[in-house]
Amino acid sequence: MTDRANNNGGVEAEPVTAGQAGLWGQLGPILRALRVSAAGNAILRLVIELIVVIVATAYGQIQLNSWNKPFYDALSRRDVKGFLVQLGVFFVITGLLLVLVVAQKWVVESLKVSLREGLVRDLVGHWMSPRRAFWLAHAGPMGVNPDQRMHEDARKLCELSCDLGSGLLQATVLFVTFAGILWTMSSGFSLHVGGGDYPIPGFMLWVAILYAGAGSLLSWWVGRSLIDRNAERYAREADLRFSLVHINEHLDGISLAGGEADENRRVEVYLAEVLAATRRIVTGLTNLTWITSGFGWITLVAPILVAVPLYFAGKISFGGLMMAASAFTQAQSSLRWFVDNFSVIADWRATLLRVASFRQALTADQLPQDHTSRIRYEEGEPGTLRIENLELSSPSGREMLKERDVVVKAGERVLVLAAPGTGKTLLFRALAGLWPWGAGRIASPKGEPIFYMPRGTPYLPRGTLREVLAYPAQAGNFGEDAYVHALGRLGLERLVPALDLIQRWDRELSQEEQLSLAFARIVLQAPPWVLMDDAFGSLDDAALERVVDVFASELKATSVIHIGRAAQGLDTMFPRVLHLVKTPGQAASAEPSSTAPPRKATANSP
Repeated sequence: MTDRANNNGGVEAEPVTAGQAGLWGQLGPILRALRVSAAGNAILRLVIELIVVIVATAYGQIQLNSWNKPFYDALSRRDVKGFLVQLGVFFVITGLLLVLVVAQKWVVESLKVSLREGLVRDLVGHWMSPRRAFWLAHAGPMGVNPDQRMHEDARKLCELSCDLGSGLLQATVLFVTFAGILWTMSSGFSLHVGGGDYPIPGFMLWVAILYAGAGSLLSWWVGRSLIDRNAERYAREADLRFSLVHINEHLDGISLAGGEADENRRVEVYLAEVLAATRRIVTGLTNLTWITSGFGWITLVAPILVAVPLYFAGKISFGGLMMAASAFTQAQSSLRWFVDNFSVIADWRATLLRVASFRQALTADQLPQDHTSRIRYEEGEPGTLRIENLELSSPSGREMLKERDVVVKAGERVLVLAAPGTGKTLLFRALAGLWPWGAGRIASPKGEPIFYMPRGTPYLPRGTLREVLAYPAQAGNFGEDAYVHALGRLGLERLVPALDLIQRWDRELSQEEQLSLAFARIVLQAPPWVLMDDAFGSLDDAALERVVDVFASELKATSVIHIGRAAQGLDTMFPRVLHLVKTPGQAASAEPSSTAPPRKATANSP
């Protein structure tokens, strides 16, 4: 934990970020989440199977290493029968090792699938917690491109973790296994210097450790910058991907405005940043290759050079020399795992940092500390919505409802008019629980759902039209006649045959038809409360007349709070008017001193 000054002049603890927490601080929460996930048991079973297969493979490698001595001794004696026998032993051992290698591949690939299942479900579950995705989107850089972190970063983290984890486990088991062989074979080694013998028990083992240790240290020293360089590249790749997706989603507006050249310029900027980040990685990998390839070439002769003193001293036969060289190669290869995989490890660390930081933001349980107050959300009496002393904090200052104690009863229709310079959408979000920064109290009717209709084009989920109308409820909750009636009341009869078609309805329908579809959704679900953010302005006269008739008949008992100007012909629909104004003594452009908008997500849902 670090400290920082709070708004009252004191010092408060600042949560440690994932980037400051170290390897276990980043990896630990993810592992705990995987253990309790739906895929936790499958992950544990696959890990145990992987350990068993790797241990069995190590045993097979020991047998294959022991085979070297009788095989090469038979060659040195020109013993044809012994040669053929050992050749048969070789095929038996390698056949069993082949089965184990294939089994290990299947276990590792299955583990990747289970890890991704557990991790992505955990991330999406937190992301889709009530209001969390909205808050995260307004939390600064951490809320940018969450799709990239949950899709590409999570996939890559799982795949790299399995490959590196299985490789490290196998290297560890093989080293422990062959370290004993090297120690036994060189236990009686002594160095002859100046007429004296100086015993060095386990000579070959110590050489293997020193050789691999030197390579690991050099690899870390040369390649450690790859971690930050990979993280930077992933961030720039996400920016480029988002830019391309954003263009594809707004092709109509770009084409009509003739903005292709401008969009091309923006893409070129993001592409240049990606290429610059990639070039920095190329430089880092090139420098690292001097170490990894250099040690790789030396390894071709290092086992023989280390074992040959024992051969020349007459302590081992030619077959023993080959066995010792093979054991040294296995042990040294296990110790060289860090050298051989450093670039991949750097990539894994960068990916882990992105996923861990994102997950920490999703699971944060504290409000931003730069807010002195917060709106209180409570459940009130059924049939009553109460708003007391409501004030909103925003970048443009503080705003408030002029009416300090507002009680809206079931069936009432209320219009909220906003003074110039105030934010209607901000009030809508505050009443919906999306913007808790401010002051006052909002008590919603207990047990009575509120239908929220935001400003602009409504959200139409991908699926059948029946699912779009029922959203977020299940399509089977409503009968066929209810769907037909809802569409017909809003003048959308032509869509009845398409109820079970899956389309991109946000592209198939005009903006006015999409808005009418949102009102048809209200007719279908008949919610007791509806909160709207300037929802009538985009309707033509005929559509507006149908909406007014719906609220005057089928939805006569539904309470409606509409924020925005009253469209012509709605004067009688809203007999009660409230007013959103600036707080006294503050201009519309004022900057608040201690109530800035949120910069990080919180876990306290209203």
